[in-house]
Amino acid sequence: MREIRFREALREALQEEMRLDDNVFLMGEEVAEYNGAYKVSQGMLDEFGAKRIIDTPIAELGFTGIAVGASMNGVRPIVEFMTWNFAILAMDQIVNCAAKMLQMSGGQFSCPIVFRGANGSAGQLAATHSQSFEAAYANIPGLKVISVSNPYDAKGLLKSAIRDNDPVVFMESEVMYGDLGEVPEEEYLIPIGKAKIVREGTDVTIVSFNKLMKVAIAAADELAKDGIKAEVIDLRTIRPLDYDCLVNSVKKTNRMVVVDENWPLGSIASEIAYAMQKHAFDYLDAPVQRVCQADVPLAYSPTLIEESIPNVKRVMQAVKDVMYVS
Repeated sequence: MREIRFREALREALQEEMRLDDNVFLMGEEVAEYNGAYKVSQGMLDEFGAKRIIDTPIAELGFTGIAVGASMNGVRPIVEFMTWNFAILAMDQIVNCAAKMLQMSGGQFSCPIVFRGANGSAGQLAATHSQSFEAAYANIPGLKVISVSNPYDAKGLLKSAIRDNDPVVFMESEVMYGDLGEVPEEEYLIPIGKAKIVREGTDVTIVSFNKLMKVAIAAADELAKDGIKAEVIDLRTIRPLDYDCLVNSVKKTNRMVVVDENWPLGSIASEIAYAMQKHAFDYLDAPVQRVCQADVPLAYSPTLIEESIPNVKRVMQAVKDVMYVS
């Protein structure tokens, strides 16, 4: 094992898959000459050339449409969005073309394509640059949705996403690109659709994904000081969800708190809460609690950001609520 940064893990995944398959290429704003907005693609233009590392205009709908059409004709595009907030403009191509093409063509055309980029809040970027989109894309049949929290998972799941024959939405975080983590030097893949228990526990299950995993783990550390043993699960894949992992954990802990940066209505946390009452009702000693972003557009003020986004204090309180302790 060696420690590398999140951006380096993503870059290694891209490089390894592009070396293996000449049909894989990367396109997006500033991915080539500028080495990527977050330096994920640094040096890749020199290695692969301008035909496979392609700078695009600031026209998300247009270049996403080009990528979808290319994927229907036998190549494997990777589309980098500077932020998923900008990809709202490309949702028509992602939702109405990539996700539906296999079904609408009677199986004649698949779209082996990865849409990736930064998701969620990243500090004082205000309402239109601070949204989380896992729940929106997970609601679309035909898409697979991945949301990663560390360099190891980022590399292994991105490689799996590039090889997948379905369109994959791959969520990162702007504030994690510099994070260090252990990543093997040898090649590895992580299967899509498998959650990971990152901390064993017996008293309560805390479920999260992406950068809020840091909040979940920090809350578990604080709860341990009070003698509460929390099991922490990283979903990693949002669609398909690993329901079996969640149910088996509830059978052990009998309580669950879901930490989710999406807004509460129609959130990932809502789906998990429904699934637990359906598949693990007899094991629950308390209703599933959600800790979501406040149901408002995110403000610019640091004080209001702290109040809006799930934090350690709110997660700890939710755990104590399901355990009926003060």
